Amino acid sequence: MENKTGKRPYSIELASSLFALALIIGFLYVTQSVVVPLLFAIILSMTLYPVAAFFENKLRFGKALASIMAVIVAILVISTLLWFIIHQSIIIGKDAVAIQEKVLVALESIQNWIQSQFGLERSEVIEKVQEQGNRVLENVGGYISAAFGSIGSMLAGVVLVPIFIFFLLYYRDFFKEFFFKSFKNTDNKKIHGVLSKIYQVVQSYCLGLVTVMGIVAVLNTAGLMLMGIQYAWFFGSLASLLMLLPYIGIAIGSILPALFALATKDTGFYAVGVIAWFQVVQFLEGNVITPNIVGGKVSINPLMAIIAILLGGMIFGLAGLILALPMTATLKVIFDAIPSMEPIGYLIGEPEKEHLKRNATQELLQKWGIVRKPKKVYKQKVHESSAEDTSSPQLPDQK
Repeated sequence: MENKTGKRPYSIELASSLFALALIIGFLYVTQSVVVPLLFAIILSMTLYPVAAFFENKLRFGKALASIMAVIVAILVISTLLWFIIHQSIIIGKDAVAIQEKVLVALESIQNWIQSQFGLERSEVIEKVQEQGNRVLENVGGYISAAFGSIGSMLAGVVLVPIFIFFLLYYRDFFKEFFFKSFKNTDNKKIHGVLSKIYQVVQSYCLGLVTVMGIVAVLNTAGLMLMGIQYAWFFGSLASLLMLLPYIGIAIGSILPALFALATKDTGFYAVGVIAWFQVVQFLEGNVITPNIVGGKVSINPLMAIIAILLGGMIFGLAGLILALPMTATLKVIFDAIPSMEPIGYLIGEPEKEHLKRNATQELLQKWGIVRKPKKVYKQKVHESSAEDTSSPQLPDQK
């Protein structure tokens, strides 16, 4: 049959949208040396907009000067964090020889324990460790090299990011009108609503991440102080900064203080305690802290978040691991506004409570008309009427 309405089938619209998305991803991969700094600048400019608005509206600065001051504030904050990490690393590095000796002693005791418990000679232990290590490296070596291979381009992009942030803040109204001109067939209110929602989602993610990082830093530091670990503030803050790598940041951040505890303490239980405490903090962060601070404004289900992180690492390397979640949240807002891509946006979002109930499958089939709802009310009425008929006396006909 001919389509008299002239509207394309949904399958063709979906295929064309996915093909366009694949072309965009390919373009981003080829031009990542410019795109990655630009994406970082877009996210940071949304985060810094309240700072620029404060200088512009409260202090009556011009738009250019207010944008410059916002960039300067960001540079000062990031420089302070870098100085703290480098300064503490230099202090810890002064004791590197003593720490190395204690690490060797700890490894020696571990080898002796393995030999006494399992009867394995040291050479056998070393061979088995090397064998397992080679297997692991074969599997993840390519991914790690792809992830960290972009560090050089990231360092080169550090110069571009502040410049991009300034122009994004200074020309923000100019760029907004560009979207109005680009989508003339779409209602301007809808375009404005999508842009506003993208801004809210990205800003909620970034500000919420900074808040959560501060809380996690305090929790990490408190646990390390209770265990008597030196440089607790450094290790706790460093682990919280590694939260830029979602799901794995805190776990990676626990390795360094655990090794330091193993080298400086008399027993290995301190190292186990450090790892255990950091896992507790990670559980609290994922199930209590982040949901209450960020809330449902960044609604991405964990499965799609993990897939986005893996894809981000494959495409952009280490930078992709950091950009994965805010970019996925942005894509969800865009997909929700496009009818052909709305199911993809729904798939990225979090499931509703009705999907997680025990009898969710039956209710879902009833909702979409695959299974009919049980007629309990009708059966109950029939049962009551039959009971009334049997209980009422039968009177003889009076003639």
